[in-house]
Amino acid sequence: MDIKRVTLFAGHYGSGKTNIAVNFALYLRKLGKRTAIADLDIVNPYFRTKDSARELAEAGVELISPQFANSNVDLPALPAEAYRLVEDKTLYAVMDIGGDDRGAYALGRYAPFIREENDFQMAFVANPYRPLTRTPEEALEVMREIEAAGGLPFTAIVNNANLAHETTAEHVLAAADYMAELSRLSGLPLWMTTAEEHVAKALQGKVENLLPMTLQAKYFDLPEQKGPPKARPLFG
Repeated sequence: MDIKRVTLFAGHYGSGKTNIAVNFALYLRKLGKRTAIADLDIVNPYFRTKDSARELAEAGVELISPQFANSNVDLPALPAEAYRLVEDKTLYAVMDIGGDDRGAYALGRYAPFIREENDFQMAFVANPYRPLTRTPEEALEVMREIEAAGGLPFTAIVNNANLAHETTAEHVLAAADYMAELSRLSGLPLWMTTAEEHVAKALQGKVENLLPMTLQAKYFDLPEQKGPPKARPLFG
């Protein structure tokens, strides 16, 4: 799996980007890399990287998040120490970008530094089972909106096809054509596929660059996702 010094995850609301960002940071730490993760989502106060603060701390991953994350106060402010992610070149940085174009505006202040270093992976997290990204064309539209707002181009796609706790290996595999078409439309490669640990076991040997994940507790508190009950072609 190709790893850059700065890895950013962005996508539509509910795509699963926060859960992936946390698990990828833990993965980097297991590889022995000095790792920090920043929560740049100043829009959504309900499902944040800080939900995994204990797990990250125990693994030795530094967490940088808004001061009032997971409280009754939701201010659009980011901590000054977030700049260390782009300034400290010895650090492997993971950034959880806010959903859609509104959330991506916070990325703008860091984008010039990231482009200058040019050692980054900007990953679009695609979940075809979400209402507003049912087709590759819809996903591409979201992708372009985020790029315009954040000032940084996407470089890769992450297949995070899931229906929360109802997800099976068949749901992930059924998204292959969708991801191939999104790759064709965007000109970007499929970087990795993500799945909860027990689903990932069933996917071993069937997909490349698989990242098994432990789901954040709040993941199961999200509203029920609407999607097909059984794996089937997603478009066409």
